[in-house]
Amino acid sequence: MPRVSAEQLAARRARILDGARSCFARHGYEGATVRRLEQAVGLSRGAIFHHFRDKEALFLAVAEQDTERMADIVAEQGLVQVMRELLAAPHELQAGWAGTFLEIARRGRTDPGFREHWRRSADALTAATRQRLRRQAAAGTVRADVDEAVLARFLELVLEGLVSHVAMDLPLGELGAVLDLVEGSVRVPRSSPGGNGARPVGPSGRAG
Repeated sequence: MPRVSAEQLAARRARILDGARSCFARHGYEGATVRRLEQAVGLSRGAIFHHFRDKEALFLAVAEQDTERMADIVAEQGLVQVMRELLAAPHELQAGWAGTFLEIARRGRTDPGFREHWRRSADALTAATRQRLRRQAAAGTVRADVDEAVLARFLELVLEGLVSHVAMDLPLGELGAVLDLVEGSVRVPRSSPGGNGARPVGPSGRAG
């Protein structure tokens, strides 16, 4: 029997996670039966659960991977940019991390064991958000009169509401303008003409 390389194993694991993400997003955790997972991934249950102990472990792996991706975006561009990307391609993302995010929220309300495990994973996203806000406050682009922990929680709550809105297929309408308002509320106000306010924030100084 030919030996499977580490690269092949990694590629198969990535394929399983991508297919499972779509399945969980469309059907929810309970609705993502093993049969549906097989169809979404394109592999047998034996191949899927060779890499993951069970459906619970698979779902957690998807959730953790999505959180890492979000944390990377936050570290570079901010949590508001995560929301803007969601609005830019809502149907594509609704079948991906946005749908997973909503299912995480549902399970967190009803499953204490999952909620505790997820809280440890979600700390990475919160830490990335707070670190970026701290850097921006030091640079004078984000308001310093509100604690960074409060600003981070505010942005996280907006994200949760936005994901719920998109997942319910509600009209997106003015949500781009809403995000402009959210972003403006956490950054240092622009100087008014003739005033002595804080310095303006340029395009590269995007907040959150």
